[in-house]
Amino acid sequence: MRIVGLTGGIASGKSTVSNFFKLHGVPVVDADLVARDVLKKGTGGWKKVVAAFGEDVLLDNGEVDRAKLGHIVFSDPDKRQLLNRLLAPYISSGIFWEILKLWMKGYKVIVLDIPLLFEAKMDKWTKPIIVVWVDPETQLQRLMERDRTSVEEAKNRIQAQMPLDLKKTKADIVIDNTGSREELNERFQRVLTHVSKPLTWSEFALSRQGAFVASILVFVGVIICRKTL
Repeated sequence: MRIVGLTGGIASGKSTVSNFFKLHGVPVVDADLVARDVLKKGTGGWKKVVAAFGEDVLLDNGEVDRAKLGHIVFSDPDKRQLLNRLLAPYISSGIFWEILKLWMKGYKVIVLDIPLLFEAKMDKWTKPIIVVWVDPETQLQRLMERDRTSVEEAKNRIQAQMPLDLKKTKADIVIDNTGSREELNERFQRVLTHVSKPLTWSEFALSRQGAFVASILVFVGVIICRKTL
């Protein structure tokens, strides 16, 4: 199995690239969706967050007010790190189970869409690593337009993440998204061709098909050994 790492920054266009993969039949494990699940009322993640941040971060129905919690953690680096520590084990576990389910279905290539791919040290499990990049000015402008936020709030949210220029140096593939959606799609098509190439032997060995072949070879080997003894 080939596990492709996909990351970027807020308002960089990572979600658009993730959707492109889905449209072309490549399954995507979205860490943001997993994070939503681990924050649902009554879950372990929910209990940890309520204990740490209080019931003030809850809506009337008991669910976490994600907008309010986001405002708190983006304004305070210490609280942001605390939230990441609290939820990291639950998110990692959720991602693992999503990968396992796709492995059981026989998919040979999957994409891990993880904003904190490098920060969570999950980049060591992915190859190749794709970073969707834009220049700082474009990123700021797009974020302000998308979320209708002030310059200060937009800058706080951007600065809360690892700089895209640093992520760019850690990537195997960089998708420049400073242009139009059509230009982004053209660049994506080249990347899709690259990640869809035949699996290496080591990647095949980690796939369900590879495990099946290995089981057959072991079985045949046992039969042959018994006949020769």
